[in-house]
Amino acid sequence: MALTRKFLSALGVDADKIDEIISAHTETINALREERDGFKADAEKLPGVQAELDKLKQAAEKDAPFEKQYNDLKTEYENYKADISAKETKAAKESAYRALLKEAGIADKRIDAVMRVADLGSFELDKDGKIKDSDKMKETIKTEWSDFIATSGKQGAGTPNPPGGNNGGTGSGLSRAAELAAQYQANLYGKAKEDK
Repeated sequence: MALTRKFLSALGVDADKIDEIISAHTETINALREERDGFKADAEKLPGVQAELDKLKQAAEKDAPFEKQYNDLKTEYENYKADISAKETKAAKESAYRALLKEAGIADKRIDAVMRVADLGSFELDKDGKIKDSDKMKETIKTEWSDFIATSGKQGAGTPNPPGGNNGGTGSGLSRAAELAAQYQANLYGKAKEDK
C-alpha cells in the first residue's frame, strides 16, 4: 500500500502533518533511488573488474615457477648454512675435547682411539670455545680411560747382583779394590792369620 495524502486523511492525520510526512517520505525515497543508481553503476563496472582480476591471476600463475625456485633456493641455503654451522661446532668440540684429553694425561697415540668413541654431543662449549664443567669431565676421563694415561717415571738400571759393601750386601765390607789387594797378598804370601 502506498503512502498517499488520501491514505493519511483516512487515518485521521491533520492536513499540516500530512504535508510534513509526505515531504519526509519523498526525501527517503529519493535517497534510496540515488543509492540504487550507485549500486547499478558499480554492477555495470563488475565485468571489467572481473576481467582485470582474471588477467592478474594468470600473471601470478606465470610467476609461480619463479616463486617456487626462490623458495627452493632459500631452503637449500638455510640447509647449507645449518650444515656449515654444525661442522664448525663439531670441529670446535673435537679440538676442545682433544685438549682436555691431553690435560688429563691421555697418551698422544691413544687420543685418536678415544676420539672415535667420544660423544661430542654430551657437552657444550662456552663463549671462549672451552668445555663447560671441564674439571668434572677431566675427572671422568681419568677414571674411564685410566688405561690410556701415560705414566712417566725415572727408574735406575737393573742390577741382578748388587755389589757388596757397607750397604747391607753380602760382601766383607771392603771395597772391591781392597778385596783384590787382599786376594793378591794371600796368593803371594799365603793367607794371613786371623787375629784372635
